[in-house]
Amino acid sequence: MSIRLEKPFQALTPENIEPIQGQLGVYQLADAKGEVFYIGYAGGRSLFGLNGELKREMEEQGDGTQFRCEVNMQYISRYEELLMLHKFDFGELPERVLSEYPYKIGVLSPGN
Repeated sequence: MSIRLEKPFQALTPENIEPIQGQLGVYQLADAKGEVFYIGYAGGRSLFGLNGELKREMEEQGDGTQFRCEVNMQYISRYEELLMLHKFDFGELPERVLSEYPYKIGVLSPGN
């Protein structure tokens, strides 16, 4: 089992967000090419959980944005794990994450 979020991306549209319930979890946003530009989470203070966070993102992002998400009760640990993987793969965190998440993250060296 991989620690990477490997679900396929979906278009960030009302039709694709509608089936997602108000659970806690993590999500990634990508551009039309599938390049991740944001990693976020729906936590205990998120209104309507993943559904609410993705609807908010849909209003803020333009057309062509894609998303994938994962329900996870340990959302902060999983969020930080995804940040470490992104940093390992690309050498830096997405710019928006840097401005929103002021904490240092650990270093992860996955096998593959």
